Amino acid sequence: MKRREFLAGLAGGLALPGAALAQVDPLDPLVGVVANGAPLKKGKVTVELPQLADNGNSVPIRITVDHPMTEADHVKSIHLYAERNPVRNMANFYLGPRAGKAEINSRVRLAGSQKVTAVAKLSDGSFWYDTASIVVTLSACLDES
Repeated sequence: MKRREFLAGLAGGLALPGAALAQVDPLDPLVGVVANGAPLKKGKVTVELPQLADNGNSVPIRITVDHPMTEADHVKSIHLYAERNPVRNMANFYLGPRAGKAEINSRVRLAGSQKVTAVAKLSDGSFWYDTASIVVTLSACLDES
């Protein structure tokens, strides 16, 4: 088997021993701190990552929330989590109605293949989330101790 075929199989979701990705639980205690016990609903949030990244040092990410951005009804914050990074809460973005639209385009560091979760808090107090999986061939965020 060639390296490219192997990596394409991982990106396509082949289950290989030792290569299985752990599931991100949106009710994880770290995520629960943001939600403060409120229920999390899947939907409205979209996390876009490449399926395969050669290097985890700078991975493009796009987070969008399908929600109006009016004074009365808007996205208040977006919280980004990576299950295998040393600091799992990668970023917190605070928005308001003057933001125009709820969209974040950035780059993140990832410590290996994993799932990334984005949680959005809306002005009505509800919380919405989405997850995306990525296979990283060369990890970042490694502790060299």
